[in-house]
Amino acid sequence: MKSKLSLITAVTLLGMIVCVTPVLSHHSFAMYDQDKTVVLTGVVKQFVAQANHAEIHFYLVKPDRTGIAMGPDNKPVEWGVEMAGAAAVAAQGITAASFAPPTVFSVKMNPLRDGSNFGSRIGAIAKCPVDPKTNKPKLPAADKHCDSVPGAAIIGGNTF
Repeated sequence: MKSKLSLITAVTLLGMIVCVTPVLSHHSFAMYDQDKTVVLTGVVKQFVAQANHAEIHFYLVKPDRTGIAMGPDNKPVEWGVEMAGAAAVAAQGITAASFAPPTVFSVKMNPLRDGSNFGSRIGAIAKCPVDPKTNKPKLPAADKHCDSVPGAAIIGGNTF
């Protein structure tokens, strides 16, 4: 009887380890420089809804807000921001519908340590309003972000 109980205990523990390990094996945020924060304004290219991490891929807007920033290859500068899972960000109002192309928004993030154009979201996202007369986004002034535009929406938190 004692050996059956030991076997059941061992099988139970093994089962718990097997079930918990995938949860713990999810990547850490060590690849992001958590000592550095960047604030970027961009135009949504694509919203990617994934179970583990939703992402927004976007074209960087020039600091003077006159258009899309172009790289040395004369192509638009692309960035991406990683967030919580799709269900979690949807509960915050961050969805493919609310961030459809060409939504203009500003986001704070910790960039990748390797210098790649990708980061991990910090706090709320500021979404620029759309002018009802022109149906175009109202852009912030030079070197400002969407949170400075009257009528901007703060999504996924209380403050930007």
